[in-house]
Amino acid sequence: MSNFPRWCLFFDFHTMPANPDVGKGFDIEAITDRFAEAGVQYVVFPARCNLGTAYYDTKIGIKHPALTYDLLPMFVESCHKKGIKFTAYMNAGISHEETLRHREWMLLHKSGESYLKERVSSFFRRPCYNTGYGDHLVAMTKEIMEHCKVDGMFLDCFHTPPCYGLECIEAMKKEGVNIEDDKEVEAFNLRKMEHMAKRISDAAKAVKPDAMLYFNGISYEMQNKLGTYLEFECLPTGGWGYECLPFGCRHLRTLGKPVLNMTGRFHKSWGDFGGIRTEPSLEYDCIYGIANGLGTTIGDHFHPRGDINRAVADLDTRIYKRLQKLDPWIDDAKPVTEIAAPMIYPYPGYEMMEANNRALYAKHFNTIKGVTRMLCELKQQFDLPSHFASWDKYDLLILPDFILMDDETKERVHKHLAKGGKIIASAWSGLDEAKQQFQFKEWGVEYQGDCPFNPTFFNPSYPFSKDFPEMPMNFYEMGVDVKAAPGTEVLGTICPPYYNRHWDYEHGFVYLPPNRDNGAPAITCTEQVGYVSHPVFFSYYNNGYLPLRQIVKGLLDRYLPRPLLKTPDAPSFTRATITEQPNRRMVYFLAYMPEQRGASCNMIEEPLLVENQKIMLRMDDKCYKHAYLAPSGTPLPLTVEDGYACVMVPKIKGYAVVVFEE
Repeated sequence: MSNFPRWCLFFDFHTMPANPDVGKGFDIEAITDRFAEAGVQYVVFPARCNLGTAYYDTKIGIKHPALTYDLLPMFVESCHKKGIKFTAYMNAGISHEETLRHREWMLLHKSGESYLKERVSSFFRRPCYNTGYGDHLVAMTKEIMEHCKVDGMFLDCFHTPPCYGLECIEAMKKEGVNIEDDKEVEAFNLRKMEHMAKRISDAAKAVKPDAMLYFNGISYEMQNKLGTYLEFECLPTGGWGYECLPFGCRHLRTLGKPVLNMTGRFHKSWGDFGGIRTEPSLEYDCIYGIANGLGTTIGDHFHPRGDINRAVADLDTRIYKRLQKLDPWIDDAKPVTEIAAPMIYPYPGYEMMEANNRALYAKHFNTIKGVTRMLCELKQQFDLPSHFASWDKYDLLILPDFILMDDETKERVHKHLAKGGKIIASAWSGLDEAKQQFQFKEWGVEYQGDCPFNPTFFNPSYPFSKDFPEMPMNFYEMGVDVKAAPGTEVLGTICPPYYNRHWDYEHGFVYLPPNRDNGAPAITCTEQVGYVSHPVFFSYYNNGYLPLRQIVKGLLDRYLPRPLLKTPDAPSFTRATITEQPNRRMVYFLAYMPEQRGASCNMIEEPLLVENQKIMLRMDDKCYKHAYLAPSGTPLPLTVEDGYACVMVPKIKGYAVVVFEE
């Protein structure tokens, strides 16, 4: 990624048409001087915002009535003089002033409404790409590229709901779409968006063949031939939460394009003019992305007048100047991983918007968040590839809870087992799509049906950890009933409750103690596959029950006994990842902990302190000669223990980058 910008700023500039001061105070040179001071390499700023007004001398769109000059080209020229690339933002899926004036461009919902009931929002009025609005978008793309001399286009809110207007109805009939079938309509809608994105991509590249293009709101895989890079939008305090970036980075980095980690300075979400993040909170987002192979872009919202928000500019500058000292260890560094937890339905699931599909997607998505959380706490090095990326390089596959064996998945799992690879699977994972039987003898269990017990307790017969509770423990979620095949080792068994949770018209059965162990397998092992009968990852996301993580840790110790990284006694809130360059590997060790405050606020106020942390990096075929902290260069005494290069870091406040060099 050395040739791709990694220190970036993203600006909203959504301004009401009634605002009288737009552009009145823009000091372009002072603004871009601040960008240069912060080491910014790339800026995104609106050419046309979601209110539908343009910020340049457009002949096609609607220039903001208060703007008296050609703002955007001046901005672009100033950035270019300072070596800063500039992309024009245009909201493709929302344009209020344009659709207000062109009612024929508006999307018609299935309910027959054009305006949704919640009017004080950004999304109540939407355009349809199959109307004249589509041609308008293409024409405006060409105009922006030619007139403003930008380096690319950022197309926002690209996903729009299905339209039942005349143009779409006629197009669906022509394609043979059953308009009564929501799944078919959603599939048509997806094709409509892909076609629109291709038209815009072609228009931009016709002007500038190497244009930087990103479409925010269509699937990342779909952008393989349309865009040039990816952005993962994640404002943890703005609705995404702190569980989001950990899975996003591990998925997007498998898709073969540069990825920017888009966070934001807002205390809440976009448009929070009076909110600002704490410095450790924003820095955490930035370093987390870097530690996982992503560049950084910080989102902001410019004041309509063009006032410089000095508090935000100072915050961005302090963080970027600190982190830019790591540039020599970031250039072309690649994440190092050995585990894949396949993401069969990739984020954000635009292919599964129909109601029943969405429920299925939500279940898989929460499971992915559960496995991500668990593996992060265990300091494992893993990716979340979809079918888009190869699974060949991974030593271990984790198939969490609900991965049924469609043809593509079955072939990939077969290939993995054939090479001697190991698997950890749980619940329904490994069954055929009809949920009749497990598809591989290596599972070592036979499917008997869904587990009839609610709740289901399990008794371990294997010491998963030194402090593993000696008692029947609850899985907290429904799972499956299995029978162990001959030769399969059973590490835990099922203990049914006296009664299932139910109502018998006299009592609600809510006090449900465990009865006696029935001997049915709960946790099993074969040579290649460790299996748990209940959805431990989905349950971990929903319930956070530590013994479930201890089970998975015990299976990891069996099937991946020599992991890439060991961090003895590291607190569970810490995170550790590995990147590599020729002749060296970097271990990023992060010590932060988001805290719930009040009704809805999750935040990081300060970095945490970890002292005397041992870090052990598997040497593989490398011969590390020395270790040090980056960027300071502070040397760390290096020893070798059982094939691991080992250092002790005396003090880590927030984060440390440990470099092992050959």
